[in-house]
Amino acid sequence: MEIAKITGQGLTSVAILVALLWACALGERVIMRRADAEAAQVLNAMRVLRTRQRRQPAAAPARPLAGRPHVRRG
Repeated sequence: MEIAKITGQGLTSVAILVALLWACALGERVIMRRADAEAAQVLNAMRVLRTRQRRQPAAAPARPLAGRPHVRRG
């Protein structure tokens, strides 16, 4: 006496859903690997930027004026 019977259509739908589940799991792994690689690349770029030579002035500083300026009280 059969209690439950899986039809061909039900078996096909289960197989399709299992394939979709595996595809999602593998896709997640690929996405996580790419994210890890990009994060490592960003951290490396940040380290390179920090170790570069510090800021330089856009122009040489102006020479100080000779002597003190003449100021009158009035």
